[in-house]
Amino acid sequence: QKYLCSNCNNILKKALQTLCGHRYCSACLSWIVRNNKNAICQKCKDEDPSTLSEGSLLAEEKAFGDAAINKEISELKVHCVTLGCSWSGIMKNFEEHQSLCEYALIPCHTGCGHMVMRKKLADHLENGCVNNVTMCQKCKRSLSSSEYQNPFQLVLDYFLSFFFFSQQNHSTPLINKDGCRFSEVGCSFRGRKEKIKEHEKTAVGAHMLLLLQHIKQLKANLCTAAKAANGSIPQSELNLENKLHVFENIVAVLNKEVETSNLEITAFRRQSELDQNIIRGLELKIAELHRCLTQKDAGLSSLHKSLLFSEQASYDGVFLWKITDVGRKLQDSVTGRTVSLYSPAFYTAKYGYKVCLRVYLNGDGTGKGTHVSLFFVVMRGDYDALLPWPFRHKVTFMLLDQNNREHIIDAFRPDLTSASFQRPVNDMNVASGCPMFLPLSKLQSPKYAYVKEDTLFLKCIIETN
Repeated sequence: QKYLCSNCNNILKKALQTLCGHRYCSACLSWIVRNNKNAICQKCKDEDPSTLSEGSLLAEEKAFGDAAINKEISELKVHCVTLGCSWSGIMKNFEEHQSLCEYALIPCHTGCGHMVMRKKLADHLENGCVNNVTMCQKCKRSLSSSEYQNPFQLVLDYFLSFFFFSQQNHSTPLINKDGCRFSEVGCSFRGRKEKIKEHEKTAVGAHMLLLLQHIKQLKANLCTAAKAANGSIPQSELNLENKLHVFENIVAVLNKEVETSNLEITAFRRQSELDQNIIRGLELKIAELHRCLTQKDAGLSSLHKSLLFSEQASYDGVFLWKITDVGRKLQDSVTGRTVSLYSPAFYTAKYGYKVCLRVYLNGDGTGKGTHVSLFFVVMRGDYDALLPWPFRHKVTFMLLDQNNREHIIDAFRPDLTSASFQRPVNDMNVASGCPMFLPLSKLQSPKYAYVKEDTLFLKCIIETN
């Protein structure tokens, strides 16, 4: 549960911890603050609405990167849920895998609207993508990628149709439905329609050689027929022999071009593989830089929090708490939106007790609705093991009159049997103090200056002798 975001309830991404102790994804917290004025932590509301405080208000500048949780999450064991993928590893490597997963559905980059498996993208571009066309610079015809990569197939088809047209008295050749179209010139491949189509794409060079041999055979047959007829060759056969000689030369040239093209394609594929390796290397470097930036952000956030705390902290048992925007906070206390407020922590000495104040502007317990209630809270500190328990120092509360006429002063000595003053086992002990510290009528009276410019000052003095 601690790895889940308080907003989206998914695994935390760039976890931030708020002042109230709950965790949010960085993007979730940013979205909540941007779209909600004075947003309150939903977890605080769900757990106990009566404990809502100023710390429950969400603000990006008051949240800090939770480096410990981010590190734990990065080491979680995970696996890819994409159908067909068997990858498993740890969370910090998952984002890199997602960008490379061969089974992931991705949109075709030509804008044809199809979602295809990453490993089948090349096949889609070659055979199914309606947008993947190229204009031939010679004939100005729009060709699919497969046609453009195999232009010799068009020539082969022309020669094939010519020879069958010539030899079979202008009739279409009867080609076995499960055999290659070039079976008439010696190709023995047989298979289903899809396999034949794939075979004819990849065997252009072999088919040219077969066609060249067939042309030579036809030429030899013509010479043999001429000798048998005592050298008398009809004009039609002479024309056919001339055409065969021309086609023989063309096929020989085209065969050399096929070999050159194959070498170029092989070089292109090799270069493409090198480029892909470079891209993967760059993606890994970017991911590493992103991780470093996240760690630096977390460090800066922690330093910022420490700086704020050091500016507000007191180490001599005397603490002055300035509360602003009193009117709104009093109204929030009346409506139950924010029942009480906690002060920043302060100390009785450099290595002394850690404590804070808790005020109910609309009262609590016997003072609810009639008085301001002010309480003293003993917190768990770093040096508790070296301190004497229970806490036994006298505590004095003061509400300062800003005209310096009549301060409100109250004091108490700790009840040594109360759990409020024993060594804390949680972050805070139960608050103890003055539920009827000041009548609300006196707080709001114009005779006094306890609230001035919507601000009041509470002072706490702890006797440390």
